[in-house]
Amino acid sequence: MTATVKTRIRKDDEVIIIAGRDKGARGKVIRVMPQDASILVAKVNMIKRHTRQTENSAGGIVDREAPMAISNVQYFCAKCKAGVRLGVKTLDNGNKVRTCAKCSEVLDS
Repeated sequence: MTATVKTRIRKDDEVIIIAGRDKGARGKVIRVMPQDASILVAKVNMIKRHTRQTENSAGGIVDREAPMAISNVQYFCAKCKAGVRLGVKTLDNGNKVRTCAKCSEVLDS
């Protein structure tokens, strides 16, 4: 049984892959699974899944994304044009927002 991992990466964030066979690739986060410490990124870590024909699907060989470890991705900062760590800052009105650790830009609106 794995422990739930706390992560600052969320769905629809753009990330860059920093380790593995797809190192250097960028993509949008489809799903974050903190209970498995894994993440799904669009068009990255593609596998071939052999599916059986059913009433609803034709079957055959289907390409799809496989989960990868959260530790293998970094948030991609558009201003820095690089993968960065994320920090948390509290605004004057009490709201917490994610920030880029390099340029201190606020990422959440």
